[in-house]
This record gives sequence, C-alpha cells and structure tokens, in this order.
Amino acid sequence: MKMKWLLSAALAAAAVTAPAYSQIGVYIGTPPPPIRYEVRPAIPGPGFVWIDGYWEPFGGRYRWVGGHWERPPYPGAFWTHPHYDHYDRGWVLHEGHWDHEDHGDHHDWGHR
Repeated sequence: MKMKWLLSAALAAAAVTAPAYSQIGVYIGTPPPPIRYEVRPAIPGPGFVWIDGYWEPFGGRYRWVGGHWERPPYPGAFWTHPHYDHYDRGWVLHEGHWDHEDHGDHHDWGHR
C-alpha cells in the first residue's frame, strides 16, 4: 500500500513539474561538476527548509539549479537531496523529493 501511495505521489509531482522530471533516465557521459556552495538568503519565515542547489541534466550537459527556501508539504516531511549514480551508459540523476519519516512503521520489530 505504501508503494502504491508513493507511486501516486510521484506521478502527481511529475504532472505538476513536468519540465524538471522530463530528464529522468537521461544518461550523460561525464560526471556532474562539483556542488556549488551557495550563500543562503535570510529564512523567509518559520517552518521553511533550505533546499540545496544541484546540477540538472540539460541538452547533454549540466546546468545549475539554485537552492531555495521551501515549506515542507506536510508535518514530518524531510527533503531527500537529488543525487547521481554512475552506470555503464553514463551518469543518471535521481530527483530530489519530499519524504516522510515514520518511526512507527517498523515491519522488522520482533525479528532477530
């Protein structure tokens, strides 16, 4: 059930931000440049979280997407930063996303 919900949430997010997600699965032969360190502007208000910038694949190259402040979409949400993995065909971006830390959902409790 949790996977079904996550898939639905991912599809909904992709529909809203189609240009950003249209790059999923694009292989680039060279690794992304080093992360840029940005000076964070003042926090706009309570409850905001800083989302670090990252290198986005664009036309067979990389372009920088600057960091920004954002409010978590629901209580307990945390941001999972995008990252790259290297495969035989090149580098692939795994998009950043909001996730939920559920400490009460431990299927392995009681098992040794």
